[in-house]
Amino acid sequence: MSESAPTPTVLTLSADDAGERIDRVLARRCPEFSRSALQRWIEQGRVEQSGEVVSRKTKAVNGAEILIHPAPPEPMSAEPQAIPLHVLFEDDHLIILDKPAGLVVHPAPGHPDGTLVNALLHHAEVRGGFDPLRPGIVHRLDKDTSGVMVVAKTPRAHERLVEMFQQHSLERAYLAIAVGRPPQSIRYETLHGRHPANRKKFTSRSDRGRRAVTDLESIELLHGSTLVRCRLETGRTHQIRVHLAEHGHPVLGDPLYGKSIGDPELRRAATELGRQALHAAVLSFAHPITGEAMRFETEPPEDFQKALRSLRRG
Repeated sequence: MSESAPTPTVLTLSADDAGERIDRVLARRCPEFSRSALQRWIEQGRVEQSGEVVSRKTKAVNGAEILIHPAPPEPMSAEPQAIPLHVLFEDDHLIILDKPAGLVVHPAPGHPDGTLVNALLHHAEVRGGFDPLRPGIVHRLDKDTSGVMVVAKTPRAHERLVEMFQQHSLERAYLAIAVGRPPQSIRYETLHGRHPANRKKFTSRSDRGRRAVTDLESIELLHGSTLVRCRLETGRTHQIRVHLAEHGHPVLGDPLYGKSIGDPELRRAATELGRQALHAAVLSFAHPITGEAMRFETEPPEDFQKALRSLRRG
């Protein structure tokens, strides 16, 4: 390939792959790439089997070596946008804010603007990190998760906050409405990695991955569900959603890890909420520059509260 591109991916086909269309084989064998991206790269001549460029209808051959040349990402930049922010605290080093549900944290394919980063760049100068699309970002919340976040305004604060997250030296607690009746208290300690069949999901049902620890406490019984507090020791992507779902009590309204709900009142609450019932309620840490103890706690937003009220009446 003539242009600068990511490192090629190499894999060897097996007897189980033989005879199947190459695009289908790659969609199964390469969950780190989307099916549409793989098909586009095939059409662009970026995929080879035993040195020969393939088409989508090429049949896989047992033992053949596949070489995938991913296309370089399209250049993107984050521009300031006047999007309202709910700032809880701000000084020369940090911004603490209460992120609303529905707001994506940083630009990415499919969400080039209208993100928290765009709002932050309009609000103040935020710096730190090597990715121009994520200036100041040291952790993130899923688009449809609300709650407390910290953002660095300087490279020094960013570096120190990243260390604190890596060392798990912050207190983070979430509130969630879990379907069913989880234990009164339990510690989920698992491995955590990409789901083998769905690249958008993660799983704890694996013998490979990174350590993930969630401490759950049930704090209120609701109709067909339970209000729980989840304290994070680690902060893997979708960690709480995966731990609850794979232990039989998915977060209410979770579109990715949830399951079909038979109870009409519970189903109605999930439908009206329209997102996962998950809120980052507590963030506590030592100020990365001054060392001052800092603690921020927010109540869930109105849509979450409405779901709680309806399930308390059930």
